[in-house]
Amino acid sequence: MLSLSINGVTKTFGNHIAVNDLQLDIPNSGLYGFLCGNGAGKTTTVRMILGFLDPREGSITWNGEKINYAKSHLIGYLPEERGLYPKLKVKEQIIYLGRLRGMKKQDITKELDQWLERFEVPHYVNKRVEELSKGNQQKIQFISAIIHRPELLILDEPFSGLDPINVEMLKEAVIDIAKTGTAIVFSSHQMDHVEQLCENICILREGEAVVHGNLGEIKHSFGKKNLNIYGDLSCEFLREMPGVARYQEVIGGCKLQIEGEEVAAQIFSALQDKGFVRRFELEEPTLNDIFIEKVGERYE
Repeated sequence: MLSLSINGVTKTFGNHIAVNDLQLDIPNSGLYGFLCGNGAGKTTTVRMILGFLDPREGSITWNGEKINYAKSHLIGYLPEERGLYPKLKVKEQIIYLGRLRGMKKQDITKELDQWLERFEVPHYVNKRVEELSKGNQQKIQFISAIIHRPELLILDEPFSGLDPINVEMLKEAVIDIAKTGTAIVFSSHQMDHVEQLCENICILREGEAVVHGNLGEIKHSFGKKNLNIYGDLSCEFLREMPGVARYQEVIGGCKLQIEGEEVAAQIFSALQDKGFVRRFELEEPTLNDIFIEKVGERYE
């Protein structure tokens, strides 16, 4: 079974520990999300996975073997920084990169035409990269990462520079690629994207995995719940109620973070005769909630 294994990996730069004893097994298919604060070790980890850096301790293997240049045709990588050649035309760019992956020119052209049609930009095939908008450059960079149908695909901030319509277009493409059996490592600061796409996640802080595993199980074990209350009443008195960890007033009501379902029942009873309750919604914590508590940084 194909899988990416990160076994006790440590990486230092001088006296600085960038990654510390990282231990992860990333499934052989589907999407695995990396969430990190600044300087958490994500970039270093990705570079070690790709073989650009060697760990000081531990090992990283794909299908039981170390990733090296001979296996580069099995790997796809979309970096956070754009790496296209601005003076080359789109077709020239993709053919060049596809040939580096061992593809035949006719196969590259066929795949490229299909992807350009899917992304609704077939007319850009003979345009230079520098003539395209940032969003359309990102589409071309995405195509360059998946043109050879890799077994392992690493996406670093793949939706950067895209408007909401094109974000959804790219999300659908990522989901479809995952369905073919490709293992996808997805790194982003945008919690909602990771939450929508990834079944398994890892949160890094200062080079260590502070949370990792199945997202549903992580949410369930977090303990705290979110409670949304809307209606014609004042909720201010709930701010000091035992079991309320966070209180936020919003238009038409309030949002609470509470310690558990029993607190929700107590709040429901306390709201009787206080006014008309239009909505009373108990929800699992968001990934953003978990990230803030574990890392101490907020990303919207």
